[in-house]
Amino acid sequence: MTTTGGRCLCGEVTYEYDGPENWRAYCHCESCRRNTSSPVTAFFGVARAACRFTGKKPHVYESSPGVRRHFCGRCGTPMAYESLRFPDEIHLYAASLDKPEAYQPQGHVHCAERLPWFDVRDDLPRHPSGGSD
Repeated sequence: MTTTGGRCLCGEVTYEYDGPENWRAYCHCESCRRNTSSPVTAFFGVARAACRFTGKKPHVYESSPGVRRHFCGRCGTPMAYESLRFPDEIHLYAASLDKPEAYQPQGHVHCAERLPWFDVRDDLPRHPSGGSD
């Protein structure tokens, strides 16, 4: 089984997960954009049981009911997203990977919230809301 890791900017918060990602996508929703101060966020989901924080534990902020966002308390790097909607999964940021160049997105989600001045030019599937529509 493959183990993959990642870290925050300062290196205090680190994580590992075993096995493959469940999915990989760009998220265009407003809350993710505001959380990262970027026009789009590259995420991937893994089984919650397969993921562990190996350095300092991240701080947690409840950004809306049932949504927890993890971040480094020292440098502020966003690290993970958890939601009651996905109880067995944790979503991690592609740019936090030790080898982000290996990340291969599979599509775009929440495209109905996409900023009009930002367009990713690719042929990946686009979903108006979550990836199940």
